[in-house]
Amino acid sequence: MSLVESYYESEFLEEYYDEHADDRYKTSPSLVVHVRGLCDGVVEADLVESVERFGPISYVMMLPNKRQALVEFEDLDSSQSCVTYSKRRVINVSGFPAFFNFSTSQRITRPGGAEDPKNVNNVLFLAIQNPLYPITTDVLYTICNTCGPVLRIVIFKKNGVQAMVEYPFSAQKAKASLNGADIYSGCCTLKIEYAKPTRLNVFKNNSESWDYTNPNLTRGDEGRIFRQPALLGDHPSIYSGNGYGYPHSAGSSRSLERRMAPRPSNSKSSVMHHYPPSPPHMASQQHGSMRSSKVLMVYGLVPNKINCDKIFNLLCLYGNVEKVKFMKSMPDAAMVEMGDEFSVERAITHLNNVHMFGKPLSLCVSKQHTIMPSQSYELQDGTNSYKDFTDSRNNRFCNPGQASKNRIQPPSSVLHFFNAPIGVTEETFQQMCEDSDLKSFLTYKTFSGKSDRSLSGLLEWQSKDEAVEALAMLNHYQIKNPSGPYPYTLKLCFSSISHV
Repeated sequence: MSLVESYYESEFLEEYYDEHADDRYKTSPSLVVHVRGLCDGVVEADLVESVERFGPISYVMMLPNKRQALVEFEDLDSSQSCVTYSKRRVINVSGFPAFFNFSTSQRITRPGGAEDPKNVNNVLFLAIQNPLYPITTDVLYTICNTCGPVLRIVIFKKNGVQAMVEYPFSAQKAKASLNGADIYSGCCTLKIEYAKPTRLNVFKNNSESWDYTNPNLTRGDEGRIFRQPALLGDHPSIYSGNGYGYPHSAGSSRSLERRMAPRPSNSKSSVMHHYPPSPPHMASQQHGSMRSSKVLMVYGLVPNKINCDKIFNLLCLYGNVEKVKFMKSMPDAAMVEMGDEFSVERAITHLNNVHMFGKPLSLCVSKQHTIMPSQSYELQDGTNSYKDFTDSRNNRFCNPGQASKNRIQPPSSVLHFFNAPIGVTEETFQQMCEDSDLKSFLTYKTFSGKSDRSLSGLLEWQSKDEAVEALAMLNHYQIKNPSGPYPYTLKLCFSSISHV
C-alpha cells in the first residue's frame, strides 16, 4: 500500500469511527460481529472470504435489504481480532470497504431454535425479498442446482414469497454461495437460512412444487413459466445485438459461475462471461419436459381501451409480434404469439404487474404453442378481435441488423420518439394526446442534427403508467407528411433516462 493510499484509508476510518464513537465504546465484546455498509450483491461467501482470516466462523446471517450482516465467530479472540483490526485498517468485502463492530447479541438466533452452533441441514429456507418478477421452481432450480443436485423444491406465498430447497447432502455450500444475492439486479434478493425439516413432501410437479426424483407426479393445471437465467446480472432482457435472445455477456455484474468457482487464496475469481448449462430436467426427459412457448397470455386489459393494434404497439418493443387474439369468454384477456420464446420472456420480465388504464397487467406463458385463426368478433371500438402481424413493417426484430438498433428498456415515464416529420411541434403531440383521450405530457424535447429527413426527441409524463398508456395508443401513429403523399409512422419506445 502506498503512502497516499494509507493516508486516505486512515482518514476514512477516523471519519467513520468519529460518527459511531458511542457504538464503539458502549458495545461490549461478543462472539457476534455486526457488519455495515456492504455493497449491493454481496453474498455470504464474499463476507466469509474477507473475515475468515481472523478465526473460525460458526454462522452468518445476511441482512441484504439493510446492506448489513451478522457474523458469529467460534471464539471471542477471533471476533475481537476482527473488530480491532477494522479500527486500524479497512476491511474490504467484495472490493468495497465495510464497517465492523461488536453486536449487542451474544449469539445469532438460528431458525428453528437450533442449539448447536455448527448445526447445518440439507434443506434451505429461502425468503425472496422485493420479488418484482415471477419466482417459479424453474427459476430456483436454475439457481440452486449449480451448487449441487436439487431433489425437491416447494414455494409458498403465505408471508411474501418463500421457498424450501432440498439437497441430498449438506446445503452449506449453497447457502454460502447464494445467501444475499439478487436473482435479478436490484430485486428478488435471497435471504437464506437452514430449514428445520430434513425432507420435503411434494404432491405434484408444477411451478410451485417439484420432485426431481419422481417425474411421474401429476402436473398442476397451470402453465409453467420457462427457465429464466438466474443470478447473471441484469434482468434477462439483456441480449446481444442480433435480437434473437442470445446473451452477449454477464460481465456487468457477478455471474453465477463466479459464485460457484473455487476462490483463490490471494485474489478474487474473475467474472465468467457465459450462462450456466440448462438443468438436466430441461435438457432431457428424465424428470419430464418443461413448458416453453412463444405464445403469451395477457390479463388485466380494459376492453373499451384496448385492441389488437394497441397490444402490438406495446409488445413490439420486446420482440416480433406475429398474432394477437382476444377471447370472447374473457374480454379482459388476450393471446399474443411472439416471434420466439425469448421475446415472451422479455415481455414478462418488463411488463408483468405494470399498470395500464388503472389495472395491473398480468403476463404469463400460454399452454398453447401457436394461435390458430378461428371465428372472430367485433371489439368495443369496432375493430376485429384477431389480427395477423407476421408481415407488419412495424415489427422491429426482423433481422440482426434491425434488431441491433433496439434498446430493450423497462417501462419509464419518459418516451423516446423518432421518425416524426421535421415540422412537427409540441402542439402536434398535445393534440394527438387530446384526440386519444390521454393525459398530456409534462416535458417535450427534440434532438437537433440527428437527421434532415425526420425528427426525434423525448416526451416525459407525470408517471410511468401514463407513459405506458401513451405508448400503447400513440406508437405507430400516422402523421401527415406535408411534402409527400405518404404519412410518417411515429415510433415510440421507453427511454433509459428517468427524467428529461
